Amino acid sequence: MALQDLTPQLRTRLSKIEKLAGLFIGIATFLLLIGFSYYIYHTAKRKGWLVKKVYYYTFVQSAAGFRVGDPVKLLGFDAGEITKIEPEPPESYFNIFIQFYIKEPYYGYLWTDSKVKVGSSDFLGNRFLEVIKGGMSGDTNVHATYIEKSGRMMVWSDPDPDHGRPFGEYQPVTNKFKGYWLVADESPALTEHLERLMLQTEHSLPGIFALTNHIVNTLSNVSLLTISSRKTIDLLQPVITNLACITENLKNPTGSLGNWLIPPDIRTQTVSVLELTEATLAGSRSNLVALFTNLNLVLSNVSCITSNFVSQLDSNKNFLTDLNNLIFDLDDFVEGLKRHWVFRSAFKPYESIGPQPMLRPGMPAWK
Repeated sequence: MALQDLTPQLRTRLSKIEKLAGLFIGIATFLLLIGFSYYIYHTAKRKGWLVKKVYYYTFVQSAAGFRVGDPVKLLGFDAGEITKIEPEPPESYFNIFIQFYIKEPYYGYLWTDSKVKVGSSDFLGNRFLEVIKGGMSGDTNVHATYIEKSGRMMVWSDPDPDHGRPFGEYQPVTNKFKGYWLVADESPALTEHLERLMLQTEHSLPGIFALTNHIVNTLSNVSLLTISSRKTIDLLQPVITNLACITENLKNPTGSLGNWLIPPDIRTQTVSVLELTEATLAGSRSNLVALFTNLNLVLSNVSCITSNFVSQLDSNKNFLTDLNNLIFDLDDFVEGLKRHWVFRSAFKPYESIGPQPMLRPGMPAWK
């Protein structure tokens, strides 16, 4: 039905509905654009499209386990991403070139002594890059790899006397600049470790089998030993029973151990001997008392005698002198008798008889 066939009232009503529909479509389109813009902004923020990035590169021995887009870690955070993995020319010393970028503000942690650590992420051979914070080497002559000066990124260039740069300096980053070189600290992949471990295990298997054989022989010997020890225990069971009976008797409080060690007859004789010994000791004690009493009297008498002798010596002080003179005079008298012709024969000198010879004189000692 054509629009001119409608009544004026219907045409007015349709024009209002068209305005409302156009307004709704406009609002919906605006909201859709706002949502899409927010999605793009959130994605750009999440992907790091709005932050500054600086580029680095390193060299590794193998590209196994690396993919473009893999995150690069710093202090446990995802600080960047791998952007390029290429093989080096055949004549190059290095094998694989890996370029990656580091986002702001993480590149401020990287100095000229920073390194790239290559580690294994799982058992499937995947690997990752982790940049090490600078300033940990102890070297004092270190610089930040990148700085921002006058709104422009500057990168540190090491001294190069061959190209007229005797000292290091910061130079502006150009479009052809591929990044700052960080030395890689590459450890073997986990699969290589597992392969080496398997090879070592394979080489160790003969020794392990020999050890298991020794263990089996040892267990067999232990089994035989347990069987023989069981027989020995069965043989020792009566002895143990007898020992149990003996120890049970030893627990009797009436002196079973004493009755076992000392029979009753020996105990009776011992008691009688002890009684006789006690009587003898009593008699000896009385005799010793009498002996010491008599000895005391004797010592008293000796003391009296010595005191009397001392008193006599004190009263006769010339007794010893007179006795000495008497002895000398007697000796002179005897010597005078020896010289007198009447008594000289009475004092003949003593002649000792020497040993007699066994052979007659003039007889040879041997024939």
